Amino acid sequence: MSDSLVVCEVDPELTEKLRKFRFRKETDNAAIIMKVDKDRQMVVLEEEFQNISPEELKMELPERQPRLQAGTTDDVFEIRTTDDLTEAWLQEKLSFFR
Repeated sequence: MSDSLVVCEVDPELTEKLRKFRFRKETDNAAIIMKVDKDRQMVVLEEEFQNISPEELKMELPERQPRLQAGTTDDVFEIRTTDDLTEAWLQEKLSFFR
């Protein structure tokens, strides 16, 4: 029996985009929004943002459809609703890296 369960694959194009995103040199806020394509059983790129504030990102996320988000930090912080994504919340989480 396998040690891990694979629910769905990650689109190879998304994998490459995430690799480049992880090592980007820009210092502005950026985000990659991903979703699960149920028909293909695959995590795919939905949209990519450069120089976006937490408030702008919040407006881009659908309220009732799950999305995955990659930001410009290495650690993962989970939010359950778009109401949780505020400038104050983000500053608090990022203070960990100072």
